[in-house]
Amino acid sequence: MYAQLVETGVTQVKTAEQLSGAEQAFQRRIDDGIKIEPKDFMPEAYRKTLVRQISQHAHSEIVGMLPEGNWVTRAPSLKRKAILLAKIQDEGGHGLYLYSAAETLGVSREDLYDDLLAGRAKYSSIFNYPTLTWADIGMIGWLVDGSAIINQIPLCRCSYGPYARAMVRVCKEESFHQRQGYDLLLAMCKDGNPEQRAMVQEAFNRWWWPALMMFGPSDAESTNSTQSMAWKIKLFSNDDLRQKMVDQTVPQAEHLGLTIPDPDLKWNAARGHYDFGEIDWSEFYAVLKGNGPCNRERLQARRDAHKQGAWVREAMAAYAEKKDARVAA
Repeated sequence: MYAQLVETGVTQVKTAEQLSGAEQAFQRRIDDGIKIEPKDFMPEAYRKTLVRQISQHAHSEIVGMLPEGNWVTRAPSLKRKAILLAKIQDEGGHGLYLYSAAETLGVSREDLYDDLLAGRAKYSSIFNYPTLTWADIGMIGWLVDGSAIINQIPLCRCSYGPYARAMVRVCKEESFHQRQGYDLLLAMCKDGNPEQRAMVQEAFNRWWWPALMMFGPSDAESTNSTQSMAWKIKLFSNDDLRQKMVDQTVPQAEHLGLTIPDPDLKWNAARGHYDFGEIDWSEFYAVLKGNGPCNRERLQARRDAHKQGAWVREAMAAYAEKKDARVAA
């Protein structure tokens, strides 16, 4: 999922005795695996948490189009350009699905988008890193979308119906995105020249640690996870998902002939998992606070696009008004 540090507004998970009758019935439905629908009763904190999470997810999809859009005109072949255009279009569609899911909670996408443009809303830290070479496009597909899939597949089973259903299609398309990214890198590593292979390794060195940060802070520092997991908005802990990503990605990197940029990485036979080094969380929090390599550039690009598209919105509103007048006449 492209959502990090989602506030629940709850400092401590309530015991069953502390819940009201309606809240107890609500929690029983969740525990029984029954989806919560828009017109069902839900605690206000549950609703607000979903608005924050789904809107941050939607914002991330929209902002996430920018790093890849930077390479559309410089793709090395018509085939790669067509694939990249299709992928960027998919990301825009994901944003629209998610804004629609958020609207079922009583908010408007206009207000959510205004929050993004004003800098009041967050989006995933990963999209504040630059795409310096063509290999970065492969890394976004392989590492970034690969991490997103690990996070998002459980969301197809989350407790809120509209969000869960939206994620089914999103995950299918993200799987294509991950495969095309790996295929791009495979072509560069297996069929490319030494300079291209070095380009892939250099990009891997830059994207590895930010990709691990995508899952959010460690469980010990994730103050909102317990409540989100009780509500089944979140089904697995940050550390469990991050471990799955490492275990899945290391063999893929070895097949590409890449070196993992972590001297502490090693297989732990006793655990049945890879051990890996400490993450520099100061970098993660700096990026979230707006001090990443591309934070200002990303927001300004979205603001410029919103301003330049004003005439389209105005024309559509005028057409709708004219159409309504004809129907009323």
